[in-house]
Amino acid sequence: MLSRKGIIPEEYVLTRLAEDVPDHARYRARERRARFVGKNGACNVAHKNIREQGRFLQDVFTTLVDLKWPHTLLIFTMSFLCSWLLFGMVWWLIAFAHGDLDHSTRLQRDPAEGAAAFVPCVTSIHSFTSAFLFSIEVQVTIGFGGRMVTEECPAAILVLIVQNIVGLVINAIMLGCIFMKTSQAHRRAETLIFSKHAVIALREGRLCFMLRVGDLRKSMIISATIRMQVVKKTASLEGEVVPLNQIDIQMENPVGGNSIFLVSPLIIYHVIDKNSPLYDISPMNLHHHEDLEIIVILEGVVETTGITTQARTSYLADEILWGQRFVPIVAEEDGRYSVDYSKFGNTVKVPTPSCTARQLEEDKSIMDTMPLSPKGTIRKRCERFQAELGVGKIRVCSFKFQFRLFNCTIILR
Repeated sequence: MLSRKGIIPEEYVLTRLAEDVPDHARYRARERRARFVGKNGACNVAHKNIREQGRFLQDVFTTLVDLKWPHTLLIFTMSFLCSWLLFGMVWWLIAFAHGDLDHSTRLQRDPAEGAAAFVPCVTSIHSFTSAFLFSIEVQVTIGFGGRMVTEECPAAILVLIVQNIVGLVINAIMLGCIFMKTSQAHRRAETLIFSKHAVIALREGRLCFMLRVGDLRKSMIISATIRMQVVKKTASLEGEVVPLNQIDIQMENPVGGNSIFLVSPLIIYHVIDKNSPLYDISPMNLHHHEDLEIIVILEGVVETTGITTQARTSYLADEILWGQRFVPIVAEEDGRYSVDYSKFGNTVKVPTPSCTARQLEEDKSIMDTMPLSPKGTIRKRCERFQAELGVGKIRVCSFKFQFRLFNCTIILR
């Protein structure tokens, strides 16, 4: 009742009470395999017991860029505050050593006493607060005009030069870190999308592993390459267990090789042959207990910034659909090609043998038992329809099956 009223989603409504489930069957479910790479491309690896922490300080700039934004902003603020306080203390010590503080106190008591005879190192320095304010004015070049360095103290001139140099270095480092954080390569990867599921179906009479990749931006990815790897637990003949063995997968795409021209969404596929690590995969293996993960990596250069970017995703065994095919999403409209991203991950069922690629290659008779392809049926009906009309030449012939109705649109040349 609660699910019908929309109070509780249906997927959270139990069909029977937990007390009805036997104790021996309640805890027998095996946990799902942990991902090596998340769907968003994040690597699910925790680095522990790192003893040589000092190596991170040898590359300070990369360490600052890798920090989270709250930590970066905290370091940005503290670096300026510490430098202002440090040089404020130096200016106060210079004024104290030269006697500027005592002379300022005497002037406050008797303005006519020695006003023209004494020349301070820095004018209008009365306390540490005024020295701190002067340090801020020097480093950020505000220059209100109330305080300034005189030629009386060469040490003050030297400190002025050093503080200006230190301020420029801090500005360059912190602004460079912020720029690198805002223009990191993974920001561009947010608009490189992969299909939620991968599919396995027949293509040119062979079983193929297929996925769809697309780019939401108009600016292109130059020299885009894509590669895939299978990550699974393996054991060698000597008994060595490799928990995360990475096996490269040879891919095929419409352009050829690993390079792709990613102007519109493409279907990248891998032919499952005897050299493929998926050679013995069948529909019975595509469940969440199977120790199988396929990682997809897309790399390229961003056209607008020239920065190399990388987008990653992965597919577990239960995210691979057997006997499915991606629906077309590119159509020609008004002299240009349009892409319907609402159907980016949509699939349809197609006739596919429920056997491994090894069994399909060894027993060719399995293909003879497959139902007739809709493409062959459409071609035969088109030829019969053309013969009945008696037309000379057909330029465009498109077909749609809806509720078993055959629709043929013909444009005569």
